[in-house]
Amino acid sequence: MKSRFALLTFLGKEGALSKVHELVREMRVSRVMTTSLFTISPDASMAELKELMREHHISGVPVLENGNLVGIVSIEDLIHALEQGKLGNPVREFMTSGRLIVAQANEPVMEAVRRFEATKIGRMPVLDTQEKLVGILTRGDIMEALLDALQEVYSEVERTHERPEHFFEALESDSTSLVLRYHVKARDFARGGDASAKIKQALLRIGAPAALARRVAIATYEAEINLIIHTDNGGTITADIKPAEISVLAEDQGPGIPDVELACQPGYSTATPEIREMGFGAGMGLVNIKRCTDTMHIWSAVGIGTRLQMVFRVPPAENP
Repeated sequence: MKSRFALLTFLGKEGALSKVHELVREMRVSRVMTTSLFTISPDASMAELKELMREHHISGVPVLENGNLVGIVSIEDLIHALEQGKLGNPVREFMTSGRLIVAQANEPVMEAVRRFEATKIGRMPVLDTQEKLVGILTRGDIMEALLDALQEVYSEVERTHERPEHFFEALESDSTSLVLRYHVKARDFARGGDASAKIKQALLRIGAPAALARRVAIATYEAEINLIIHTDNGGTITADIKPAEISVLAEDQGPGIPDVELACQPGYSTATPEIREMGFGAGMGLVNIKRCTDTMHIWSAVGIGTRLQMVFRVPPAENP
C-alpha cells in the first residue's frame, strides 16, 4: 500500500477525484461484503455462541432457521446473557429479530453507508434477490474495499504517467519488432474475436493511438472470422508490430478461394445457410478489411490455402 501522503497527493491531481467518485457510485455491496459466513441456529445456546465468536474472532452472527434469516446476535447480546447468568438459554431469547436492517447484494455501497449512519448499527446481513443470506457487511468491510479501490485507481494512473508516450521510443536497436501469434480453430465461434481483441489490447498497452488500434482490430476480426467460417482446420494470425508499420498475417491450409477478385466484391459469400443464420457470412469481410488497411495482399490456391496480409502504416507522430 502506498503511503497516505502519496494517496493524498494523488487525490489532488486533476481528474483523480472524479475517478474516485465514479468508482464509489458504481461499487456494489456484493463487491464489499464478507462471504465467509458463520451462522447459528436460534435454538443454539448462548454458550455455543460464545465459543463460535471466540474461535473465529467475530463480533456478530446471523441467525438462520430452515435456511431463512430470522435474526442477528451480537457480542453485546452475549454480554447481556453473561450478566444475567443465562449462557444456557437459547439464542432466540437475546437475538435481534423482527424488522431487521439488511443490505441487498446488488445495491450501491453508498446506500448501505447511509443506512449505517442512520441506524448506528455495526453490521448488516446481506440478502440476494431471493431474500437468501449471501454475506455480512460491516463498516470495516466498506472502508477496506474503498481503500483497495482507491489504490487500484492510483496505481493505474501512476502506470499511465510512467509509461512512455510511445513504447518503441524507449527502445534502442537497429531493428525493433513485436510479434504476436494466435491459433484460430475452425467453427470455434465461441472464441471468435479473441485474437483481434488481444492484439488491440496489446497495441493500446504499448501506447498506440486508439484509432489505429481500432482499425487493426476491425480488420483482424474479419480475417479471424473468415478462418473460423471458411477453413477446415482453422489457421493462424500473426501480428508483426514495428515502429513505422503494423502487419497482420492470416494464413490457412485450405480449402482456398477459387476466385479472389470475386471474393472481394461486396455481398459475395460462400457461407452455408447455417452460418448465415448465425449472423455471419454476409460477404463483407474482405471489403471491411480493405477499408481499414493501408494495403491488403491476398494469395490463395484451391486445395492449398490462403495467405492474407494486412498492412497499417503508422505515421511518425503515432508510432506505438
